[in-house]
Amino acid sequence: MSVSLIIGGQWGDEGKAKIIDYLARDADFVVRYQGGANAGHTVVAEGRKFAFHLIPSGILYPKVTCVLGGGMVIDPIALADEIDGVVEQGIDVDGRIVISEQAHLVMPYHIALDGLSETKLGSKSIGTTRKGIAPAYTDKAARRGIRVGNFLRPRSELETLFTKKIRENNRVLRSFGASPIPISKTVDDLMSLKRNFESMIADSRVILWEALDADKEILLEGAQGTLLDMDHGTYPFVTSSHPTVGGAISGSGLPAQSLKRVVGIFKAYCTRVGNGPFPTEDLRKNGDMLRELGGEYGTTTGRPRRCGWFDAVAARTAVRLNGVTDVALTKLDVLDTFSDIKVCTSYRCGKSRLNYFPNDVRSLERCKPRYEVLEGWCENTNTANRSELPRKAAAYVSYLEELIGCRIDLVSTGPERSAMIKLPARR
Repeated sequence: MSVSLIIGGQWGDEGKAKIIDYLARDADFVVRYQGGANAGHTVVAEGRKFAFHLIPSGILYPKVTCVLGGGMVIDPIALADEIDGVVEQGIDVDGRIVISEQAHLVMPYHIALDGLSETKLGSKSIGTTRKGIAPAYTDKAARRGIRVGNFLRPRSELETLFTKKIRENNRVLRSFGASPIPISKTVDDLMSLKRNFESMIADSRVILWEALDADKEILLEGAQGTLLDMDHGTYPFVTSSHPTVGGAISGSGLPAQSLKRVVGIFKAYCTRVGNGPFPTEDLRKNGDMLRELGGEYGTTTGRPRRCGWFDAVAARTAVRLNGVTDVALTKLDVLDTFSDIKVCTSYRCGKSRLNYFPNDVRSLERCKPRYEVLEGWCENTNTANRSELPRKAAAYVSYLEELIGCRIDLVSTGPERSAMIKLPARR
């Protein structure tokens, strides 16, 4: 029995998909446990680029069963389109996708309400992807959401349910001067998906429990990152779910004691999409260079990401919070041309020195990073099948290990599958 968890250690966009793809070679099940189509997981395999938003990245391996867990909120129209796109790329998905009946649906009115809320907030907006995620989780918490399992109801009951919910939310949209959702067409579109999804919907908890009993390898795939967690992130500039270890247990339905490995994914520098504090953001030339060299534009939205230096304070917090056992460091190659590389080792907040991420966003906004400057290696690390790092690059990795208090096991030096270095065990 082996369950491994992939956790984003920063503000998302850490390159989780590549690490998941790397580890999924040995997995029997890959499980998404939270979030929805606000995720953007990109994998480059055999010269082809795959972008996943709802389907777990393990779909590229024929023996892997992909589970959309109960902690997710799922746009059924987006999922149908994504499945069609995957099939068009020659991937057989027959019998390989399980959708938890506990997961909640993202309805068209959720997407409309999300966009309306962001527009109304103006300059104070959260910076969401406008995919309806927050309104869907709001309905879930308010006990008025629609679960995926409702697709198993008789057709007449489901039509009545959809019609009722759309009509209720149209009243809200009209009250804000927004256009209502067309009822008949929307219900018809959703009903057309009933036949598509019925065979995929199941109690995924039982399937995973039976997999545990059969000693199968299970990989839990998170979306977003620790610093966007509802409780532990930069609230209110956070996502609407829990991309941390607690969310993984709740969203998958697996028992906590089954978790044997927690892999924290960290970029070799830092990025953030949307609004909210970002202590190590570089608004000058180096930030622009990181963005262009790293291709730092959102997979889901296309928005340019804010870029800055590695934040060991935030990383140290993510390691402790999630019980990270080992780390995968991504995009090291983006730093190849920098002669000097900054690393934030602590924060100065007033007269206090902080070694861990503060809970209060107002305190974080006052924090100033304390940097150490390391000499860059100015060598190409993005070489396929490379077995070791240049000396100065290896020193950078060792320094990060020391700062965050966790071993770095894997280093990604490019988008290709082959651009991965497994570091030797160290005493």
